[in-house]
Amino acid sequence: MINDKQIDSFIRRLQKAVPVDITAIAKVLGLEVYESDLPEGIAGKIFRDQKHGGTSEYSIIVRSADPYVRKRFTVAHEIAHYLLHRHLFGAKSLVDDAMYRSDLSGKREAEANGVAADLLMPWHLLQPIANLPLEELAKKFEVSVEAMRIRMETIGKRTVAVS
Repeated sequence: MINDKQIDSFIRRLQKAVPVDITAIAKVLGLEVYESDLPEGIAGKIFRDQKHGGTSEYSIIVRSADPYVRKRFTVAHEIAHYLLHRHLFGAKSLVDDAMYRSDLSGKREAEANGVAADLLMPWHLLQPIANLPLEELAKKFEVSVEAMRIRMETIGKRTVAVS
């Protein structure tokens, strides 16, 4: 298992250009990513998957019917849960040992959304072009305009630590 310092280093190496390859980040962490026919209202989940999961033995499933930019954010969000909350995965009685968004507190969801934004829209790539229109930034980073708007509003207001 790689340590947190190595994780930061690996992620940083994959954040060299836009759009950030979020699936490559998942693979570095030992997570497999799949699409499936998840029901309306569930964009994704991360769950213990000893048979098909990566080296971490976890998989991420995203809803196949969602738009591409939504799938990218969902993968980043589930990666964030893995990085921040994996110590809780076995602590709750979750259906199929899965971590569904609806099962977590608002604080944990906000943390996961913040890290997802940091993964997809890192400041070192965003800052040099931050004066571009939101729509153009969103297109370059392959995120929704709403995700980019929130990122630009919250940038610099917090420091995210992965542990």
